[in-house]
Amino acid sequence: MQLYNRKDGDEQPSWKAGPFRVRLPFVHYRWETAEMLQALIMFVVSLAMIPLLEKYLGLPYDVALAYVVVCGIGFMLPALLGVPMVPGWITPGIPVVLLFLGGFKPGPEAIQALFALQFLVFVIFLFLGVTRLGSALVRLIPNSMKGGIIIGAGIAALIGEIDAGGRLANTPISLVIGSLACLYLMFSVSFKGLTERLPLARKIVNYGMVPGLLIAIFIGIAVGEYQMPDVKWGITAPAFAEMWNYLPFSVGFPAIEVFLLAVPTAVIAYIIAFGDIIVGQSLMQRADELRTDEVIENNIDRVHLVTALRNALHAFFAPYPGLAGPLWTAVAATMAERYKFGRHAMESIYSGAGTFWITGFIALFALPLVSFFQPVLPIALSLTLILTGYICLMVGFEQLGNNTERGIAGTMGVVLAVYGAGWGLAAGAALYILVERTHLLKFTTAKPPVNGQTEAD
Repeated sequence: MQLYNRKDGDEQPSWKAGPFRVRLPFVHYRWETAEMLQALIMFVVSLAMIPLLEKYLGLPYDVALAYVVVCGIGFMLPALLGVPMVPGWITPGIPVVLLFLGGFKPGPEAIQALFALQFLVFVIFLFLGVTRLGSALVRLIPNSMKGGIIIGAGIAALIGEIDAGGRLANTPISLVIGSLACLYLMFSVSFKGLTERLPLARKIVNYGMVPGLLIAIFIGIAVGEYQMPDVKWGITAPAFAEMWNYLPFSVGFPAIEVFLLAVPTAVIAYIIAFGDIIVGQSLMQRADELRTDEVIENNIDRVHLVTALRNALHAFFAPYPGLAGPLWTAVAATMAERYKFGRHAMESIYSGAGTFWITGFIALFALPLVSFFQPVLPIALSLTLILTGYICLMVGFEQLGNNTERGIAGTMGVVLAVYGAGWGLAAGAALYILVERTHLLKFTTAKPPVNGQTEAD
């Protein structure tokens, strides 16, 4: 199935290229049928960005589709360059980015603002990757604050969907049924028991959130929450030539004042992405422990560098409200779950991630698929956000080992979700110093009585 084969207990074959490890399908890893079929449905989430591009940047549909194609190129880079995680957007940060863009008029002004924001995100990732401070941050930040960042991102993702005026209010039937179906099929203990007895249940698990998404789509159409799709045949026609008129090279680059306005949002975006890195590290570590036949190298500095490249690609050639994030939590969790079933289920963690996004990129040009999903784009984004929230909460609490850490993380998470990442980080740091590490302030604690007397530290 591929040119180079891995010996049990080794790392997946690759070509070294500086800080990267190049892996190609059919050369370094096999093509995974399950991930291919999953991507033919899940690529619709990429298309869900089109309405936001039209509304906030003022792009025509065909130009917005061209932007999505550029995003698809970026999605293929991590598996190509040696990152085992399935990439996505900085999904919980989308509401914050849209709030920032709301202060600018759709068109050249908003495009310039988004360029400034995404360029700053690129600089942050590049600096932390080159200096290797990114991996140091992962090691040095205490568990309580790591958990708080992840929990806060999860709460923010859920609030955006269930808040007044959110998509839950507009399409309650399809969203509730679709969410429950996804959560049951992906995380239910009872359904996991069925997978051990019924081959059909095992096959359903292989496709992650796809069954739940299809259920939500058909329910939404049946009850009238979404229109019946008008399926067309042929190949899509992204407006690449016209796209040049909507890029910074044509509309102009932003003034320094716009960059300064974008700094807080860029920092917030990185803090949320940092939470995704921690989630991804946890998922990969768990998968690596269960599969002894493959050594998974999850190099955090490489994650930063590849994410920096993707944000640079976007900033200059397709400024994107979703930004470029290190992890698509829902798909990564599904893939890690299937990976646990052994080499026969998924040859390598890279074969799963690589097959998924190469297929997802090709699907962008399949007009029957694109036209079928066009009316139901919001439900795909909603389910992604809900599953992201659920997984973030699950992994966030898993980081915590005692009640003190849980209290700090929970409080920090709520502050982050309600008041923004900056205030959340400040609250977490203050609580960590005051509650968990009181010795930093030279506080004293009473020791158990010795001979009826209490001594101080």
